[in-house]
Amino acid sequence: MPAPMLPRVSAAPAEKRTPFLLTAHGWPYMLVPFIPLALALELAHAGPVLVFVTSALGVIPTAALMGRATEELAARAGPGIGGLLNVTFGNAPELIIALFALNAGLQEVTKASIVGSIIGNVLLVLGASMFVGGLGRERQRFNQTTASAQSSMLLLAVVAMMMPAVFELVQGQGLPSPTAELVDFDTDVEKLSLITAVVLIGAYVSGLVFSLRTHRDLFNPADESGQEDHLGEPWSVRRSVFALSVAGAAVALMSEILVGSISETAEKAGISEFFIGAIVVAIVGNAAEHWVAVLVARKDKMDLAVNIAIGSGAQIALFVAPVLVLASYVIGPGPMPLVFNGFELAALLAAGLIANQVTQDGESTWFEGVQLLCVYAIIAVAFYFA
Repeated sequence: MPAPMLPRVSAAPAEKRTPFLLTAHGWPYMLVPFIPLALALELAHAGPVLVFVTSALGVIPTAALMGRATEELAARAGPGIGGLLNVTFGNAPELIIALFALNAGLQEVTKASIVGSIIGNVLLVLGASMFVGGLGRERQRFNQTTASAQSSMLLLAVVAMMMPAVFELVQGQGLPSPTAELVDFDTDVEKLSLITAVVLIGAYVSGLVFSLRTHRDLFNPADESGQEDHLGEPWSVRRSVFALSVAGAAVALMSEILVGSISETAEKAGISEFFIGAIVVAIVGNAAEHWVAVLVARKDKMDLAVNIAIGSGAQIALFVAPVLVLASYVIGPGPMPLVFNGFELAALLAAGLIANQVTQDGESTWFEGVQLLCVYAIIAVAFYFA
C-alpha cells in the first residue's frame, strides 16, 4: 500500500547567496579575461612589460582551476589516492612555469623561482595566515607533531639543496651572481646535484608513505577539510578530469608567454630577472592556494593553514627542485646544478630554521605573523637591490 501523502510544508525563505565571483574562493576567476588578453598582446607583439603583467595575472585563475579540479578528484578517490593527487598537483603551476624557464635557458631564474616559492610559503603565506588568523584572538593552536614533521622535512631538504653550492664555493669557481642567466659549472658539481636530486626524491617518496599510510591520521585531522566551504555541487570525475586538462593547458600557455617576456621586462622595468623569478613569479604561481591558507586561518583552522604553507614549501624542496634538476638533462641548454647564489642560500637557510622555530610549541599569535612578514619584506628588498 502506498504511503499516505504528507502535507507540503512551506520552506523558509532562502538566504540571499553571495555571487560566486565575489566569494573568497571565486575572486581568482575574475581574472579570466587576462588569459585571452595576454594571448592577444603576445600575438600583437605588444610591449614586454604589458605582456608580462597580463600573463602573470592570467596564471592566477588557471592555477585556481587546477587546484579546484585536483580537490574534486581527491575527494572522490579516497584518502590514499586523494592525498597523492593533492601532493602531486599541489605545486603543478610553479613546476610548469619553471619548466618553461628551464627550456628557455633561464636556469638562474628557475633556481630563483624555487627559492622564492619556498620562502613565499614559509614566510609570506604562513606569516599572513598567523597575522590574519590571530587578529582578535589571544593565540591559535595547531597540531605540533604534524607541523614539526613537515618543518623538519623542509629543513633537511634545504640543507641537502645547499651542499652543491658549498661544494662549488670551496672546490669550484665560486657562487653565481644574482644577475647571471646561465653559468657553466664543472661536471663534479653537476654529478653531486644529480645525486642530491635522487636522494631528495627518495625522501619525498618516504614522506608520502609516512603521511598517507603509516601516520595518515596525523595529516588528515577531523573537521579541517573545510567541507562547509565547498563550492556548490560536487564535480563528477569526468568534469574534474576535463577541468584539470583545460587548466593544465592554460597554465602552460600563460607560462610560455610569461617566461618569454621575462628578459625584456627586466630590461625595460629596470629590475633584475633574479627579483622577477624569486618574488613575482613565485607569488603568481600559487596565489590562489596562498589565499586559501589565509582564509582558513581567519576561520581558526590553523592546522590546515600550516599544512598548506609549510607542506607546500617542503614539496617544492623535496619534489619540484629535484624534478627540475632531472628535467635539465632533457630540456634546456644542459644540466642545472643546485648551485644557488649567496642571497638564495641565506634565504633558504632562514626559511628552514624559521619554519622549525615557529612550529615547536604548536601555537601562534598575530605578532609571530608580523615577524615572519617583516623577514620576508627584508629579503624581498635585498633581492630587489641584488
